Amino acid sequence: MNRRTLLGGLFAAASVPALSACSSGITSLDSEGTTTSGGGSSKGGLTIGTANFTENQVLGYLYAAVLDAAGVKTTVRPNLGTREILIPALKGGDIDLLPEYQGALLHYVDPKSTATEEGEMQNALAMALPAGLQVLPYGMAEDSDAFAVTRETAEKYGLASLADLKKQNGKLVIGAAAEVKTRQVGAVGLKDVYGVEFKEFKSLDSSGPLVKGALKKGDIDVANLFTTDTDIQANDWVVLTDPKNLIPGQHVVPLIADRKADSTVRKALAGLGNVLTTADLTELNRQVDKDKKDPEDVARTYAEHKGLTATG
Repeated sequence: MNRRTLLGGLFAAASVPALSACSSGITSLDSEGTTTSGGGSSKGGLTIGTANFTENQVLGYLYAAVLDAAGVKTTVRPNLGTREILIPALKGGDIDLLPEYQGALLHYVDPKSTATEEGEMQNALAMALPAGLQVLPYGMAEDSDAFAVTRETAEKYGLASLADLKKQNGKLVIGAAAEVKTRQVGAVGLKDVYGVEFKEFKSLDSSGPLVKGALKKGDIDVANLFTTDTDIQANDWVVLTDPKNLIPGQHVVPLIADRKADSTVRKALAGLGNVLTTADLTELNRQVDKDKKDPEDVARTYAEHKGLTATG
């Protein structure tokens, strides 16, 4: 599905005047330590969009669970696509909120940024985001990109780090979602930072069944996965280390339109961020991917178990 088709299918939202971007730095999980550009209100409800992979859908439903409990009416539109689709949809009013990842989002809005520490990245995001958008406090949970090979491939070519890939220039095939071919945290950065050139780039999916199946079958040598993917350990795959810090930190962070960023939304999402850990997120992914549970059911059960939906 192309971008035009997907956006055309999103619900038609009322036009909202653009507000100035939040200029305050958010460097902790404290929901009180932030400011807003004013005028935001969630009284009319909000729409949460998610990217096209399991974890982001789970996060979207977690956002909905805690917001619903706080009295904010929500609609979740899952599996809308990549950042290249979601950000314009957020700016245009088709969606109001989406789960994001610090480093990846920063590279998208400011490819030249060199910030790597969580607080630095949060401040950089506050300055670089388009007018009308802001990030709320980041949570404890994080999920980074990873480049993995099978144990057999690692031993065959002597691969332990991303730097080792250069020794096999022109010989190895990488598999990833299509957009990784042109991203800094992807083929572009691997060439710029490590001097790595691949024999072929195969467009597959984001840490999903296509790329993992191709790695198992030997159709690709290197796979772009996510660190919270339980298949990495289950298959004894080797995640290549990143000695030059190409891959930035990736704490989960809510990206929201100013028009909806009121204190009710801030408090609810900060509460979730203070509770959800990386281990929790990995387990929720496993329940959806391995146990074949519904992501909304998984998210709401977790929120209830952690007391995040209590209203009394």
